[in-house]
Amino acid sequence: MIKVGLLSDTHAYWDDKYAYYFNDRDEIWHAGDIGSAELAERLAALKPLRAVYGNIDGQELRSRFPKVARFRAEDVEVMMTHIGGYPGHYNPEIRRELYLSHPDLFIAGHSHILKIMFDKNLNSLYMNPGAAGISGFHKVRTLLRFTIDGKTFKDLEVIELGDRNQRDETAF
Repeated sequence: MIKVGLLSDTHAYWDDKYAYYFNDRDEIWHAGDIGSAELAERLAALKPLRAVYGNIDGQELRSRFPKVARFRAEDVEVMMTHIGGYPGHYNPEIRRELYLSHPDLFIAGHSHILKIMFDKNLNSLYMNPGAAGISGFHKVRTLLRFTIDGKTFKDLEVIELGDRNQRDETAF
């Protein structure tokens, strides 16, 4: 069993709520647009970090993290990228690889839109955690927590971190 904390689109914005909500997680997964090496280091200091780089990430993050991450968590094949689209509207750059590999879980960021859905064509769960940072058009900052037990997903939680336009006192 593995407990996962998933976020995306932090755009270099640190919020102490990340540490609070990921305290009981085994790993943190970041679906791109990390924004700074310092933010990646702070997340990695909390828990083991798996991440992909996003379109705003510079060379330092691009050399550290892949564009597409493929890995196994318990008995689940995971594929994660930043600009992936969503079921029925996948990014053409990733569509072929996605349909050839049929991951059990496909994770994307970029849209700043929280979306969780099952893709019947791929027999795959799709997750986009929305945006945890303050840059962008989203109104509410979000992240996800869930557990993978064998091939089963359970205890999925959507965490609302607050209004994008209001910085928390604990965030900086």
